[in-house]
Amino acid sequence: MTFILYLMLIILATKAAGALSVKLGQPSVLGKLLAGIVLGPAILGWVKPDDFIGHFAEIGVLLLMFIAGLETDVEQLRRNWRSSFAVAVGGIILPFIGGYGLAEAFGLTKDQALFLGLLLCATSVSISVQTLKEMDKLGSREGTTILGAAVVDDVIVVVLLAVMMSFLGAGQDVSIGLLIGKKVLFFLVVAVAGWLVVPRFMRLFAPFRVTEAVMSAGLIVCLAFSYFAEQMGIAGIIGAFAAGIAISQTAYKHQVESKIEPIAYTLFVPVFFVSIGLNITFDGVGSQWLFIVLLTLIAVVTKLLGGGVGARLTGFNNRSALVIGSGMVSRGEVALIIAATGLQAGLLLPQYFTSVVLVVILTTLITPPLLKAVFTDKHVQPSE
Repeated sequence: MTFILYLMLIILATKAAGALSVKLGQPSVLGKLLAGIVLGPAILGWVKPDDFIGHFAEIGVLLLMFIAGLETDVEQLRRNWRSSFAVAVGGIILPFIGGYGLAEAFGLTKDQALFLGLLLCATSVSISVQTLKEMDKLGSREGTTILGAAVVDDVIVVVLLAVMMSFLGAGQDVSIGLLIGKKVLFFLVVAVAGWLVVPRFMRLFAPFRVTEAVMSAGLIVCLAFSYFAEQMGIAGIIGAFAAGIAISQTAYKHQVESKIEPIAYTLFVPVFFVSIGLNITFDGVGSQWLFIVLLTLIAVVTKLLGGGVGARLTGFNNRSALVIGSGMVSRGEVALIIAATGLQAGLLLPQYFTSVVLVVILTTLITPPLLKAVFTDKHVQPSE
């Protein structure tokens, strides 16, 4: 029955901490993230990471990105694809150089330096999505550019990771052609399914004389797209986002959105926020404080500048470019997965694993207040 206690503590702590965060002038998501650190092994130790937390958190982040897809302006996303691509590329080049350079300075091998550089390239915008949603800016031109860039970033980083593992990882045998082919296949299948299959499926399922038929159909599409994405080597959150976009083009958009949000934000999303903080532990970090401070600075500044330059070169003004760069700072669960992969392959030394995890979580904590500070109505780029 421990999981019932965990759920009670998580819901209570995230709502209370979120309300306190808003009272202090910060996005509620910052308080929810900090609640995970307080509840977890780092401080109180009342909630410990386990399979239950992991599964609930995974559903939470999928629903979060599904809702983001439902609220995305597809036409604006299409108009901003060049900016999204430029932001993603800029947000990969500079972090890679910064991570590689720091690793070299600390005496890591070339292989380990390459891996650390790649790890800093990752982006997870689930926290940015929640922050923008709270600020009612998710549908802005900046918001859609951030979402589009996250999709491009995920694909590029996954391909680069596979290439690196094939050359550096022990016993790894990866067909680069097959890898890229699976990514292309994913987007082709999702595009066709979103255009032809999803609308028909929703129309077929909606008349069923069962409770919440429409919402159930929406969840089926979300989970199917997410599972297919994982099978194709792409993060499930990209599949969930694509599912949300597909349903947003049907007549059932508002019905699905209004029914899915109460479930997501009451139960699953709070567990996701707390799960991030549960990964923090302060064991052995005292001797690596300089590495942690420098890596955090590099992680934040390079993503901010890289994404910002990409936005600036494709028509955004300086303040909007700063907003977009800020939205790309969080590394989130994507970087944590890459770190675990590197640890298993021997490309990330065990003594640096905790420090890297701490840096990833720090970038996630920094993102909400940073976005709130730079995203003001006065300086936002108008939609075209």
